[in-house]
Amino acid sequence: MARGENVFYRKDGRFEARYVKGRRADGKLIYGFCYGRNYEEARQKAELERRKLRESGKGENTNTISYFCDNWLLMKRTGLKPSSYVKYRSDIKNHIMPYFGTKYPCEIRSEEVDAFTRVLLEEKGLSPKTVRDILGLFRSIFTYVKKRVQEEPRALEIHYPKDRRKTVRVLEEKEEKALLQILAENMDLSKFGIYLALRTGMRIGEVCALRWRDISMENEFITVCHTAQRLPRETGHPGEKGDGEGGKTGLVIGAPKSDSSLRQIPLMPDIAALCKRFLTDSPEHFVLTGTDKCMDPRKLQRRLKKHLDECRIEEVHFHTLRHTFATRCVEVGVDVKTLSEILGHSNIGITMNQYVHPNLDLKRESLGRLKSVISP
Repeated sequence: MARGENVFYRKDGRFEARYVKGRRADGKLIYGFCYGRNYEEARQKAELERRKLRESGKGENTNTISYFCDNWLLMKRTGLKPSSYVKYRSDIKNHIMPYFGTKYPCEIRSEEVDAFTRVLLEEKGLSPKTVRDILGLFRSIFTYVKKRVQEEPRALEIHYPKDRRKTVRVLEEKEEKALLQILAENMDLSKFGIYLALRTGMRIGEVCALRWRDISMENEFITVCHTAQRLPRETGHPGEKGDGEGGKTGLVIGAPKSDSSLRQIPLMPDIAALCKRFLTDSPEHFVLTGTDKCMDPRKLQRRLKKHLDECRIEEVHFHTLRHTFATRCVEVGVDVKTLSEILGHSNIGITMNQYVHPNLDLKRESLGRLKSVISP
């Protein structure tokens, strides 16, 4: 357990403090470790080692943004979800470090951040949303820097690029009907997973991580409490269960995207009937495999692609099923608050802005309810 300043409490009762000794030829950091009976003892030992390295001139330069990025990430690691840690690490390695890594905090000006933004948008071709995320990460790191350097850095004015609202793909009614026909023919577990997403709005990782214990036939609801995702193995977060196989990545089962993603979804009669068909003896079995092994989301994506090809439906990915579910709910009059909770959003604004896309016919029907002011 980390308490700040790279000091961790060990299972053996001691405290462990990490400090940077240098870098290997490939650029990766080399860490030293100090141990103490309490937090302060370990921290002071590590600070002494840092001082010795600075005085000898052999240690890592502890004044550059590169150093602060590494330590910010190390400090945050235990408090982040594996997926968030991977994203932050990637953004730091691929974008922030190459541009700012060798600079000192006091050297960075707002104009340089604007230039960095243009590089991300124009040269690297990243979307405005991705650039905003990277700039937000940089701001967090810079706030961390300001608390730990003696020379106060300049106040930075960060200008976030505006995001153009994209048209989100939703299945047309004839496309949805064609897909449902394919799914109904000799339905198996993977087809059931696709159908479940289309009828509940669950994310692909949530569907794959669903166990029979999460479905209450008696009380008629589904509890969404886990998600499955493939991540680099080196993330190694405690409390996250991997698939135990070799390779550079592993299937990790952890908590859903956010606290609001922990939710209950009413069990519709058609889904309840399918559950009775595929139900296994063990509540610990995963729904989509019927065993204690979780289905890889990539496999379910491939199955969906296969069925879409059979229907000749293009430009559709798994999240399109979630968009389609939300839109159909609005079309039949489900109130947005209820829909927001079913989808697992923290507020109804997210539901309205990202997932609800009424078509022209629905807009025309809604306006048609207005009484005529002038007689024809």
